[in-house]
Amino acid sequence: MPRFAANLSMMFTEWAFLDRFDAAAEAGFTAVEYLFPYEHAPEAIAERLARNGLTQALFNLPPGDWAAGERGIAALPERFAELEASVETALVYAQATQVKRLHLMAGLADRQAPEARAAYRRAVVHAAGRLAEHGIDLLLEPINGRNMPGYFLNDFNAAAELIAELALPNLKLQFDLYHRQIMHGDVTVALERLMPITGHVQIASVPQRHEPGSGEMNDAFLFEQLDRLGYEGFIGCEYNPRAGTVAGLGWFAPYARSSK
Repeated sequence: MPRFAANLSMMFTEWAFLDRFDAAAEAGFTAVEYLFPYEHAPEAIAERLARNGLTQALFNLPPGDWAAGERGIAALPERFAELEASVETALVYAQATQVKRLHLMAGLADRQAPEARAAYRRAVVHAAGRLAEHGIDLLLEPINGRNMPGYFLNDFNAAAELIAELALPNLKLQFDLYHRQIMHGDVTVALERLMPITGHVQIASVPQRHEPGSGEMNDAFLFEQLDRLGYEGFIGCEYNPRAGTVAGLGWFAPYARSSK
């Protein structure tokens, strides 16, 4: 049976951030993910995880100046020193939360530009190396250009080719079904082909990015497909609830942890 992680950057936003851990556990989730933890002390997050018996499934390395529109710095040649520092910051939170996978955002850059390609490769190799020392996987996620125009890593094949080329044991694909459907379609066949390099999966309906089962994809079938392929990780629920988080959890009822 699939295991789901509530994305606390998009779900349970009716609560303050730290209180979302409690709300997710109360709703039956056993794991959480989110974009960034860095506005809160690592000890505070670790306490909420422990209090609620939650697993930290994933979060992102620092993305640069998110409020100013930056979406990562890995493909920006002039930002490598900042990238190095960001990895060390993320490791502090990783150690506190015991997370086993981190996502490196590429940034806004031309994927065909040689300097951007070289910078991204350098950043990936460095981050993967540092994370490997702590038993943590580094994830690369292709993101569609409709939601994030100009994003460097906007193609699943490009991500898979880089992972194969570098052949780093802790470098994995972050397979978001929502992004895959928008960029390429062919989700079922892609899952079969890319499962050997997939380190994390995320979901949302297409095209509106709401609850599973509310869009054009047969999400229940895809959950069964993940089981059939032997995927044992968490499935991150990176969607925007249509009318309140709890009100939209009907799809999740068969998978929820029993109340304490």
